[in-house]
Formats: sequence, structure tokens, C-alpha cells
Amino acid sequence: MDRLQNSFMSIEQVKDAYLNNGKKSNWQNVTTEQGLSFREILEKTSSAKENLPGVIFSKHANERLASRNINLNDDQMNRLNKGVMQAKEKSINESLVMMDNIAFIVNVKNNTVITAMDQENNDSNVFTNIDGAVIV
Repeated sequence: MDRLQNSFMSIEQVKDAYLNNGKKSNWQNVTTEQGLSFREILEKTSSAKENLPGVIFSKHANERLASRNINLNDDQMNRLNKGVMQAKEKSINESLVMMDNIAFIVNVKNNTVITAMDQENNDSNVFTNIDGAVIV
């Protein structure tokens, strides 16, 4: 048994000997060709997502807006963005945002309008799978 332990290397020894040339590396400090580390790229990408100009509309939401002939002006877009920000401040995940007899279901985390409907096209006035509502 003693002979077996001396004749084989452990996985860590093999990894250190062949993969890292005997040196331990910190993958977070490895730099790209532009000289940026993984951490810097991650922080830059995260801050860019937080500074998005406003809500985006899913393909489904765009289809619903077009089929229901709903057009939003700049003031309404600003109010919708304000409503989504209020929902985010209250830690709402899936929100109903009501504005001018138009209902928007919004995924707050992704800043995405999932669907939209006006009161004329909504027969039941029942909204499911939401955990909060904002009226703007």
C-alpha cells in the first residue's frame, strides 16, 4: 500500500504540475487583451444594465400593442418607467402597472413589459401571476 501512495500523484499535484505550471492562479485577476480583468468586465456590464433608458417590450407585448391599436406617447412612456421604478423600489417582481385605462404586466427585474391591454379589450378585469400593482 505504501508503494501505491508513492507512485501516483494526486489530482491536485497533476493539476498544479501540468495545468498551472506549478503556480496557482487567481482567475478573477486574469486580464484580457485590452488589459481588463474579469471583475472589471463584470462590474462594467452590471452597471450598464442598471443604466438602461427604460422599459423594453417583449415580442408578445409589441404584438398586443399593435393588435389592440395602443400607441404610447412620450409622457405615457415616462409614466410607465416611473411606475416600474416604483415597483422596483417596493421589491415587486411581477407588477401590474395601470395607466390611462391601459394595463401593463411587467417583469420588474428584467425591466420588460410582458403584455398590455386596454380596458375595452379586457372582458374579465382579472390579472394573475402578479405580486403587486402600481397605478400611475
